[in-house]
Amino acid sequence: MKLGFVTAILPDLALDQVVDFAAGARYECIEVMCWPKGKAERRYAGITHIDCTALTATEAARINAYCGDHGVAISGLGYYPNALSPNADEARVAVEQIHRVIDAAQLLGIGVVNTFIGRDPHRSVDDNWAQMVDTWTPILDHARTAGIRIGIENCPMLFTKDEWPGGKNLFTSPAIWRRGFEQFAGYELGLNFDPSHFVWQQMDYLAAIREFAPRFWHCHAKDARLDRERLNQAGILAAPLEYHTPKLPGLGEVNWGQFFSVLADSGYNGAVCVEVEDRAYEGSLEARKAALIQSQRYLSQFVQSY
Repeated sequence: MKLGFVTAILPDLALDQVVDFAAGARYECIEVMCWPKGKAERRYAGITHIDCTALTATEAARINAYCGDHGVAISGLGYYPNALSPNADEARVAVEQIHRVIDAAQLLGIGVVNTFIGRDPHRSVDDNWAQMVDTWTPILDHARTAGIRIGIENCPMLFTKDEWPGGKNLFTSPAIWRRGFEQFAGYELGLNFDPSHFVWQQMDYLAAIREFAPRFWHCHAKDARLDRERLNQAGILAAPLEYHTPKLPGLGEVNWGQFFSVLADSGYNGAVCVEVEDRAYEGSLEARKAALIQSQRYLSQFVQSY
């Protein structure tokens, strides 16, 4: 396994600067954000460390050479929109950019693109299903032709009022994963697994690893603190941020020793990338860099990168 981080937390830096920092902080890889250029619609979105609309073979070769010279691999390209948005224009932009990111991954020789399936939050899983199949079959056809695996993060995207009540991502639970993998049998559709989302949903992330690790194309390392007193007051039907808080690895309820133990037993040998969404560390660029350094030092006791 290789420790890395998600570049969304360093929007102030150009890609080469991110690579420089990663090498100095003893990370072996990075998941590079590839949003279309423009205004972000939410936190951690809209980050463009590789502009897929302008990527050429020459620039791809330069990026690969720079990363190689610094000993930092690109573990995957990341773009996390809502391809099933009920807003047709939003859905169209998302789908078009996912196709561009697949093309960029092929040009760079990177085998993984990470994203969300998407969801109309006002419709049930069943009522979203036909649209999901119609939207994702051409995407997965493209990915298969390009030799790219698609890793779906298991975040429900259920945090703000516009995401209520169902969230903006269907692939949130083992029951839905099984159904989805059966639906798309024959395609390289898998998971970008983040255990923190199981913490606040009160599900067993170790059981998920044991069953689904062969479908893990990528992993995120983010923690979550579940505040029981607030949960007792608000209940599980409240907005999730009313009773849980995203934290750096080691500052929440994920047992990282068990996580890496079971992950290693499963045979997974891919990237585990720190995703910083801890507001206590977001006050400045230096604080966010410190968050990544702290996370690397903590997680390196479980994964010796050097």
